[in-house]
Amino acid sequence: MYELKTKENDASVIEFIENLENQKKREDAYKLLDFFTETTGYQAKMWGPSIIGFGAYHYKYDSGHEGDAPLVGFSPRKAKISLYFATGDAKREELLKILESIHQEKLVFILIKLLILMLMF
Repeated sequence: MYELKTKENDASVIEFIENLENQKKREDAYKLLDFFTETTGYQAKMWGPSIIGFGAYHYKYDSGHEGDAPLVGFSPRKAKISLYFATGDAKREELLKILESIHQEKLVFILIKLLILMLMF
């Protein structure tokens, strides 16, 4: 039976961020940490070795595969920061395309906040 690798764990979010090699990635990670914490109202938790998640939901596919995942989260990867959002919203893909096409930092944060609020309510 397949065992999900990305599970919530007790690793330190702050320690993970502090161990990022790139100073700019650390700064961005702290901005996102503050932003997601304030926007969602959830405390940050590590999911697997490299995803910082907020909140959680349980999913189950028709195939029988099921598990838990963060409602929203991010991971400061080497190339770029990846954002994660819970599935299920009909406009999710449309909104993610909009986010991907925008590179201005302030506008991205505004759009992320709107997206999170839309997915939560």
